[in-house]
Amino acid sequence: QVQLVESGGGRVQPGGSLRLSCAASGSIFSINTMGWYRQAPGKERELVAQITRDGNINDVDSVKGRFTISRDDAKNTVYLQMNSLKPEDTAVYYCNVGVRNSWFDNRSFGYWGQGTQVTVSS
Repeated sequence: QVQLVESGGGRVQPGGSLRLSCAASGSIFSINTMGWYRQAPGKERELVAQITRDGNINDVDSVKGRFTISRDDAKNTVYLQMNSLKPEDTAVYYCNVGVRNSWFDNRSFGYWGQGTQVTVSS
């Protein structure tokens, strides 16, 4: 089993910054793609950004130039630096990690964090 612990959410004024962290632990042989999703009230969960083992990044247009995803494989941790926050960024943010659990099984399984609330309001 794999556990994901998120931190860094909170309330911030428009234009402010927050940094989210998501640390994975447990039955981990290797980690593939790591990503962040968000879900606003009344809306479906959507991808914000994801980063592969090779460092390739895919992020949505609405956060380009404002949010930066990064990872520290030594710590099994993915980060989301969020700058120039807007009220429309208000949502619960979830990390998602693709994990290979053992050396003898090359399948990858997706795991979700518990979510952390980000509120952007004056």
